[in-house]
Amino acid sequence: MIATPASADDLRGKPFRYFDFVMAAFVVVLVLSNVIGAAKLSSVGGIVFGAGILFFPVSYVIGDVLTEVYGYARARRCIWAGFGALIFLALMSWVVVSLPPAQGWTGQAAYEAVFGQVWRIVIASITAFWAGEFVNSFVLARMKLLTAGRHLWSRTIGSTVVGQAVDSLIFYPIAFLGVWTTEQVLTVMVTNWAMKVAWEVVLTPVTYAIVGGLKRAEGVDVFDRETDFTPFRTRV
Repeated sequence: MIATPASADDLRGKPFRYFDFVMAAFVVVLVLSNVIGAAKLSSVGGIVFGAGILFFPVSYVIGDVLTEVYGYARARRCIWAGFGALIFLALMSWVVVSLPPAQGWTGQAAYEAVFGQVWRIVIASITAFWAGEFVNSFVLARMKLLTAGRHLWSRTIGSTVVGQAVDSLIFYPIAFLGVWTTEQVLTVMVTNWAMKVAWEVVLTPVTYAIVGGLKRAEGVDVFDRETDFTPFRTRV
């Protein structure tokens, strides 16, 4: 099926075949990258990084797909869903770790090491995600209008450059300023931002394939011509 260009407002209420699956993938990748990768530091070739950085940028790629294929308003719903999932993850982790261990169970220390939370970092992470994802989606949607839907690579990479910059500028100072030296905060912030952008560049062919496949399957190409870009709503 050929994708037909359409305004986002014209598609209000239209059912999409694969939107729910993409939304679920977005939330799952976001939550798992925070659960599995957040607590481990790795070193490859002398470069030390948080293991979660290998997979967290995938949520940005899926965010790009959501905005490009389904429009800003539907991407906004997914961002709020991810935001709620992260809050529930933080609350559940705190409750589970705080429960007194049963007599004879020896896994409490390991559980605390993996799931124990520094609330300063939790707040930094959730706030940075929320702001970064909305900036990423907004920039991509606006660039799509400016480029008339051409040069997808410029939108996905450009939006990631800006969105990840906002994410990093919020997360690292809130989480680590005063704990690390200012130089360390700046170094890690810039290094991790560059790695996340590099991931976006590497995954560009994958993004092209997914976006092209979904547009053909859904039969539309959404443009946010009259969209209300406020982040403070969830209604499409």
